[in-house]
Amino acid sequence: MIKKPDWLRIPGNNNENNTITTGILEELELNTVCIEANCPNRTECFSKKTATFLILGTNCTRNCAFCNVSFGTPLPVNKDEPARVAAAVIALGLRYAVITSVTRDDLPDGGAAHFASVIRAVCSTAPDTVIEVLIPDLPDIGAVSDEAPDVVSHNIETVKSLYEYIRPDSDYSRSLNVLKEVSRANPQIHTKSGIMLGLGESRNEVIRTFTDLLNAGCEYLTVGQYLSPSKMHYPVQEYIEPEVFTAYAETAKNMGFRGVVSGPFVRSSYNADKLLTGKSRSV
Repeated sequence: MIKKPDWLRIPGNNNENNTITTGILEELELNTVCIEANCPNRTECFSKKTATFLILGTNCTRNCAFCNVSFGTPLPVNKDEPARVAAAVIALGLRYAVITSVTRDDLPDGGAAHFASVIRAVCSTAPDTVIEVLIPDLPDIGAVSDEAPDVVSHNIETVKSLYEYIRPDSDYSRSLNVLKEVSRANPQIHTKSGIMLGLGESRNEVIRTFTDLLNAGCEYLTVGQYLSPSKMHYPVQEYIEPEVFTAYAETAKNMGFRGVVSGPFVRSSYNADKLLTGKSRSV
């Protein structure tokens, strides 16, 4: 096992807002990817009264080797969830809301209609809040793009050669097609993706992935360090030096991405409001 370097030690960041955020989420019976994925930035985000909502339950129908979200049979879709997410947006005072989900291959539309319901509920309740949805490879992208969220994000996660080990139930080309379809369906929607480093990828493969994302219409990019959730998950192959993340950011910007955030603690929804602000409908 590779020793975790000092720059990946996270200082404590608890304050009263952590308790407030947790209380609101518990009262409204909402899930977050922050907790389910054991995100290292959770206390920092909760201390700012922000969180990434996880809809459609906590059991995923895919079993990716990198992910801490539970694999199992999902529960039925909760029809009250859109209203409760909207209520949380108001209670937390969110000006930028990020909504993601488990993958629901058990549903004919993958949960696209439920995503649409959540977007409508938030737009109706908090019309000035920027909405970013981080979606799986839904079979019905149109149901989401028709609701015109400000940002549609879909993470490529890793380079093509590692998909069979890291994402055996997913497909690299299919993920690129999600971004292409969003761009085609509604050019006003901003598109975003994220990739993890430290899984065994080469620099050339990373740059090739950047190129593929740009060709798919991706505008915004996040690059972060993979951290294995447990000994049962795919092991970290390399801890990437901070200056390498900086170099990747410069490369990606020069290649044409409109915005890039790259660093060891970066996650797709971490400080998402800093990467892109403003309603796409007014762009």
